[in-house]
Amino acid sequence: MTTSQPRDPAADATPLPEPEEPAATAFLPPAPRHRWGFGAFLLVEAVLLASAAFVSVLVGDTGPGPLPMRVVLLGTMLPTMIAAGVAVLITFVRGNGPVSDLRLEWRWADVKTGLRYGCVGLVFTTIAAYLWTRLVGDANATSAISALVEDRRMSISAAVVMFVYLWLLGPICEEIIYRGLLWGAAEQLQWRSERWGRVAAFLLSTAVFAASHLEPLRTTLLLVIAVPIGLVRLVTGRLPGSIVAHQVNNFLPALTILLGALGVASF
Repeated sequence: MTTSQPRDPAADATPLPEPEEPAATAFLPPAPRHRWGFGAFLLVEAVLLASAAFVSVLVGDTGPGPLPMRVVLLGTMLPTMIAAGVAVLITFVRGNGPVSDLRLEWRWADVKTGLRYGCVGLVFTTIAAYLWTRLVGDANATSAISALVEDRRMSISAAVVMFVYLWLLGPICEEIIYRGLLWGAAEQLQWRSERWGRVAAFLLSTAVFAASHLEPLRTTLLLVIAVPIGLVRLVTGRLPGSIVAHQVNNFLPALTILLGALGVASF
C-alpha cells in the first residue's frame, strides 16, 4: 500500500514576475564627489579666451577686408574644442572621469527626450528669432559667426567642416563646459536638497551660457535658446540629452550657413 506524499504549496504557486527596472528620472543617486568646483570652470573659461587670443596671434595680420576663411574656421572651432578638452582632463585629474563627473552616460531614452525638447525649443527659438529681428533689425540680430560668413562663398570642404562643427561638434563642446562642468560645480555646493541644487545649476548654467557668447544684443534670444536645452539636463539628470537638444537647435542655422556659403541659396 502506497502513501501519497503531501504536495508542496510552493510548487503550485505562480512564479512572481521579475521586477522591472525603474524608469530613469532626474533624481538619480548622487555621483561620487569630485575635487573640482567653480575654479575648474573659471580655468576652462580662461583657456577658452586665451585660445582665441592665441589663434588671432597665430594667424597674424590678415590686412584690411574680411577675415580669410581659414581664420574664421580656426577661430570658431579651436578655442571651444580646446576648452572642452581641458574640462574633460580636469575630471580625470581631480575627479572620477567624465562619465561620472559630467554625467555622460549614454541612454537611448535621453536621446528621445533631447529630440522632443529640441524640436519644441526650435519652434520657440524660431518665433523668438523672428520677433527679435523685427525689434532690433537684421544687423543686430545676426550671430557673430553668421556675420563673419554672410554673403561669402566657401569651398565645399570648408563649408562642410563649418556645418559639421556648428551642428554636431560645437554643441558637444559647449554642453561639456556649461551643463557639464559648470553644472557639476553648482551641484557641489551645500543646498537644502538635491532638487534645489539641480534647479540652481539649471538657472546658473542657462544664464552663463547666454552671457558667455559675448553678444549683448542677442543675450535675451540666447536665453530662450538655452532654456529647453537646460531643461533636458534637468529632467534626465544626464548630459547626452542636452547635447542632442542643442544639436537639434543648431541644425537649421548650420544648414542656412552651409547653403549660403555654397551659393545654393541666399538668406
